[in-house]
Amino acid sequence: MIRWNELTSQQQQGALMRPALSASINVEAAVNDIIEQVKSNGDSALITFAEKFDKRNNVRLRVPQEEINNSAQALNAELKAAIETAYSNIKAFHQAQLPNNTSLETTPGVLCELRYQAIDAVGLYVPGGSAPLPSSVLMQGVCAQLSGATTIVLATPVNGDKKIDPAILYAAKLCGITTVIESGGAGAIAAMAFGTDTVPKVSKVFGPGNSYVTMAKQILSQSQPGFAIDMPAGPSEVLVIADERANPEFIAADLLSQAEHGRDSQVILLCTNTLTIEKTQQAIEAQLALLPRADIARAAMQNSSLILVESIEQAFAVSAEYGPEHLILQLREPEQYLPLVNNAGSVFVGDYTPESAGDYASGTNHVLPTYGYSKVYSSLNLLDFFRTYTVQTISKQGLKALSSAILPLAEAEGLDAHAYAVKVRLEQLNND
Repeated sequence: MIRWNELTSQQQQGALMRPALSASINVEAAVNDIIEQVKSNGDSALITFAEKFDKRNNVRLRVPQEEINNSAQALNAELKAAIETAYSNIKAFHQAQLPNNTSLETTPGVLCELRYQAIDAVGLYVPGGSAPLPSSVLMQGVCAQLSGATTIVLATPVNGDKKIDPAILYAAKLCGITTVIESGGAGAIAAMAFGTDTVPKVSKVFGPGNSYVTMAKQILSQSQPGFAIDMPAGPSEVLVIADERANPEFIAADLLSQAEHGRDSQVILLCTNTLTIEKTQQAIEAQLALLPRADIARAAMQNSSLILVESIEQAFAVSAEYGPEHLILQLREPEQYLPLVNNAGSVFVGDYTPESAGDYASGTNHVLPTYGYSKVYSSLNLLDFFRTYTVQTISKQGLKALSSAILPLAEAEGLDAHAYAVKVRLEQLNND
């Protein structure tokens, strides 16, 4: 247990320090090589990677539509219903985010508009691992579906059976995704950035991944014209703010639900009560004994801090400095503290709002900024799948009225052609 007020400012920074990201010069060099191979060889490079890294023979790159259509048949009823419930809730919440165009007459005869337009072609990346991640498909796919994007590409690596899990395909089917690519890692990101004979070229890629995927997204967003990414990605993290009446069992469960993600995950507890912290430590040990991924969670706990603070207000100030991906409030009347929230990807309010709900089925998005990026990035939302552009329409009288502002400014900035573009029109109006 760390007593916050007994730390120097330097020690306080150390208590909130995140694990260093694993990206290295070697990773960057390897990713650059992969990118160049995909750029030069397209599908052939992806097939080579699949043979080398996934140990696949007779590689196919695209899942047949029939396999997507029939994916539900391979699911048990409970999982199928769970995916459908999650899809329904996520769709309802994100549908409420559909934007409306804005129109305003700033000066008589001067009409200004802000219009929203879906990004035409988007790529969704779903990482592989020991288990399928249909929830990651839903979080990205629902947004793409609602935006009206004309091209939606889903790329994901095959599982241990050398195929895409039907749960992923069924989630894709619900989201109206027909292009599912059996490719993962940096190669998949490069294929979507450049386009190949099989993989459509996209303008923006979404979704988390390992250090190779993250590096590929960063490199390509900086080097490939017209290609963008959703946000920087880092290890999973959660910060819990609790008081003396919080349930230590709940706190421990929430901390471990993030710790089990990976050895580089980080969890932090800010609590006003010594006894609650001590009981939480005991609950963590008891729950670890039951976790299949206990070794991973224990390693993550080495990066973590249980901190005693003087007040709830101080806890929120510390949280704002940290900028957590997930912020959980286990407080008496937690709603009253929401105005104090600053710099958090997603907030979970009250004893019965576990972070797991947002990960899967409450309706909010689980693609969130990590590594302190919640200070400048938002959680994934429908607007990330749109771009905006402005429109202005000016009448003759509007230009006359506005010229008294345009001409002095253009001349003050030494841009005579700007001024003349107005003057020549005014001369025409005066001659009419």
